[in-house]
Amino acid sequence: MSLLVKICGLSTRETLDVALEGGADMVGFVFFPPSPRHISLGVARDLGSRAKGRAVKVALTVDADDATFENIIETLRPDMLQLHGKETVARLRDIKQKFGLPLMKALPVETASDLAGLPGYASVADRILFDARAPKDATRPGGLGAPFDWHVLENLDLDLPYMVSGGLHADNVAEAIRVTRAGGVDVSSGIESSPGVKDPEMIRAFIRAARATQELMAR
Repeated sequence: MSLLVKICGLSTRETLDVALEGGADMVGFVFFPPSPRHISLGVARDLGSRAKGRAVKVALTVDADDATFENIIETLRPDMLQLHGKETVARLRDIKQKFGLPLMKALPVETASDLAGLPGYASVADRILFDARAPKDATRPGGLGAPFDWHVLENLDLDLPYMVSGGLHADNVAEAIRVTRAGGVDVSSGIESSPGVKDPEMIRAFIRAARATQELMAR
């Protein structure tokens, strides 16, 4: 199975084009005002039409209400919803029933005990994203540039597709893939020159590094 590369937190035409031309499988757009990567619905409409048919469009939300989902879906036309908050399994079921879109649930990880809720989420979600647990005083749950101990996932027995994120960049993505055996990697802060500002060459370098690792592991 080929490795999926997701470039998240895109907010400009230039960086979206770099990600698409570089071969990103998924492109993520953030709808969460506290994040420096948050985009307006107007920008989402423009970027969404630009990405249509070229990559899987993922809308990232944090404990969003139904009205927020309706607005995002109407403007971005996402292929998948990424739930990055404290959404319960019941809330996932509700969202799936109401909007009929595939769901990717982000789970914060620090220790093996953080995987206790995984079976419940795996019964509803279409994909799991393992991300580093944010510090208690953090204002947002992800995009903080900190990795977690990938060895927590080393012996993971999960039939559902999963990805890893949190502190990834071109220099460590190979090790993350090797340890976790994840089917996908997700990067945001690791391809930025400053919070929220994507760097085109860093995007290209990350995708190249991920693809090179995929080729090595396929041999």
